[in-house]
Amino acid sequence: MLDKRGAGVLLHISSMPSNYGIGVFDNNVIEFIDKIAEMGFTYWQVLPFNPLDGANSPYCSPSAFAGNYLFIDPAGLRDMGLISDDDVAQNIYTGSPYTADYEFAAEKRLIALKKAFFNINDEIAKEIKAFELNNPWLTDYSIFMAVKETEGMKPWWQWSKKHAHYFTCIRDIYSYEKEAAFWKFVQYIFFKQWFKVKEYANSKGIAVIGDMPIYVAMDSVDVWSNLPMFLIDEKTLKSEKVAGVPPDYFSKNGQLWGNPIYDWKAMEKDGFSWWISRLANALKTYDAVRIDHFRAFASYWQVPADSDTAKTGEWVDGAKMKLFDKVFEIFPNAPIIAEDLGVFGEDVVQLLEDTGFPGMKVVQFGFDPHSDSSHLPHNAVPNSINYIGTHDNNTLLGWLWEANEDERRFALEYSGFNGDNWGEGGYNSQSCRRIIETVWKSASNVAIIALQDMCGFGSDARMNIPGVPEKNWRFRTTMDTISNIDADYFKKINSLYRRMYPSLRIK
Repeated sequence: MLDKRGAGVLLHISSMPSNYGIGVFDNNVIEFIDKIAEMGFTYWQVLPFNPLDGANSPYCSPSAFAGNYLFIDPAGLRDMGLISDDDVAQNIYTGSPYTADYEFAAEKRLIALKKAFFNINDEIAKEIKAFELNNPWLTDYSIFMAVKETEGMKPWWQWSKKHAHYFTCIRDIYSYEKEAAFWKFVQYIFFKQWFKVKEYANSKGIAVIGDMPIYVAMDSVDVWSNLPMFLIDEKTLKSEKVAGVPPDYFSKNGQLWGNPIYDWKAMEKDGFSWWISRLANALKTYDAVRIDHFRAFASYWQVPADSDTAKTGEWVDGAKMKLFDKVFEIFPNAPIIAEDLGVFGEDVVQLLEDTGFPGMKVVQFGFDPHSDSSHLPHNAVPNSINYIGTHDNNTLLGWLWEANEDERRFALEYSGFNGDNWGEGGYNSQSCRRIIETVWKSASNVAIIALQDMCGFGSDARMNIPGVPEKNWRFRTTMDTISNIDADYFKKINSLYRRMYPSLRIK
């Protein structure tokens, strides 16, 4: 799939238009799919679907397998006969359509789902049971969430003694059966609605690229139920070392993520079963998967847990091909994208070569006038995914405004833009279009553009600022905005640069 020439749009579900304060799996998503298919796009990229952390980040979740219930369409629950029109109306949001209101959505959606749960019939109950049998992760997740509610939503290491230790808690599974049944229902509904959307996207020739964070949250069912697979003291339930990255483009102090570190030796003895299950789930949920921070499989930045910044870390060897040899036994042609950005050395280069996975290029990283960056489009190789910008980048127009004079002049000259009116034009900005076209001309098999850059938005529309925990992940758009995108332009460049052919359509 990723070895053929194509183009895609990056837009997360949370950013979709809807009546509910955040994007959901409704007809707006179907209409979006229709729009990008008409423009000749063959890929739609989303961010992780996992439940969110307290900062609304999908990259630090209480489950690496479960779906985010905020994306469930209330009208879909009504259409199943599970809630009323009045219940749907309670989910209607009257605030700004340009900002995702996670707090409103979480409160209202949970109320609707609990009402719906009490109205399920025998047929749905049978479907939920079949869903659980096909998704073994669901049992532990539902118990984790049920116990978490019992424990006042505290992190699992602060739970009472009988709950904090998984094997003690799981012996008493039937004590939480009623509460766990609700969380099984929620996941059943999530995936029922999502697979309907995915099936439609595939029917229109659109492949969905999902996103997998390499690490999991400390306060997650993954850690709670698999403690020996992480470098955590099983007596104190504390990590001595945590994950992060050293100082880089995004942060002078590095980024101290705080995620627990995998015990790769223990995972190897287990045949990497947790990772195999995780990849199997992802490859079922999406058509292709981008693994975030892929470089950590080669070597990862390990930081003392009591550090204030990520500066005090060290590089430690990761699983390397020991993991991927096992992956290829199960998934010989796994459509995986390696997010290989940031600081990396020969070990990462070697791992990419050994796996054969396409890496990433981001044109904004290439515009150093004093170097021949690998991110410049002329240096791209076919086995790569070329981005105008990722969810962590500024928008293209925002980058042009905030770049220093030398960088901006080089970017514009490189892309063939002449004149001094580079900041004009909005969605029709000729300076941005010249840069987009340089990426589309590149040899990379796949080129990806965020919806914000299709619209010519400035930096106020960016999705995330790495290292800054507040006010991220809030960008949202409207159907009017999507409808006003210059469809003819994108259809033209997709055709001109040979990124739209029936042979790319999903089989």
